Amino acid sequence: MAHAYVFPGQGSQFKGMGKNLYDTNPIAKELFEQANSIAGFRISDVMFTGSDEDLKQTNVTQPAVFLHAVIAFKTLADARPDMVAGHSLGEFSALVANGVLSFEDAFKLVSIRAKAMQKACELVASTMAAVLALADEKVEEVCADVHRETGEIVVPANYNCPGQLVISGSVPGIEIACERMKAAGAKRALILPVGGAFHSPLMLPAKEELAAAIEAATFNIPTCPVYQNIVAKAVTDPAEIKKNLIEQLTGAVRWTQSVQAMIADGATHFTEVGPGKVLQGLVLKINKEMITDGVS
Repeated sequence: MAHAYVFPGQGSQFKGMGKNLYDTNPIAKELFEQANSIAGFRISDVMFTGSDEDLKQTNVTQPAVFLHAVIAFKTLADARPDMVAGHSLGEFSALVANGVLSFEDAFKLVSIRAKAMQKACELVASTMAAVLALADEKVEEVCADVHRETGEIVVPANYNCPGQLVISGSVPGIEIACERMKAAGAKRALILPVGGAFHSPLMLPAKEELAAAIEAATFNIPTCPVYQNIVAKAVTDPAEIKKNLIEQLTGAVRWTQSVQAMIADGATHFTEVGPGKVLQGLVLKINKEMITDGVS
């Protein structure tokens, strides 16, 4: 009976996130101020009082979600994860939780990642779409067919849970793929309000920039395994963790497979740490027998 701690990614942000932690917990306040100093601006003010539009900017969203999750984790007196995982950006929070990265180093890497992804988004008109109630294999097949026939980039990006797969690519490619997904029997194929094609080859410029920063950072021996998005299995070797974290930027988030691997390795209780409750819902859709709760 293992206890897994999981950390959300971009999209879970909300106005006022983290303010209660700042106001009520001295550890949280100290960490927020440390982050403000590293960032060179008061990111805490954007989180606490910024508009929804302010929080949607990738270069703000990612550090904000990371901060909320990690600070919430660090205020837990009795957190003893047996395993950790994070959804996309959340993998950086997971790597702080299991001691691989220091708070400061992880925050710097997340900030570099966010800015690099923002720049990559501006290079090509690209987007993502959620495909519902269609087998993963069929989604993969449609993406491959669209790419082969049109040359447009379209790839599976987020395997969130059975019957929910997000695809990523160029705007024309995604538009064509959505029509074909619906023709193939998808309940919905909905283009998402995002600014770019995350977890696709269109993030290659960002990957190259992030890779240099990750290679230069210190990765420690973890206190427990991390189930990384790109491989969907337990990883404990710091060099392998680095490699997988770099590959994640252009590769798929295999969340369904990661949760299934954690359950196969003994997980019975999943605690989501950070803003929102999305991951708790996904875990239960993957296996309704799991115990889930959240800390924010």
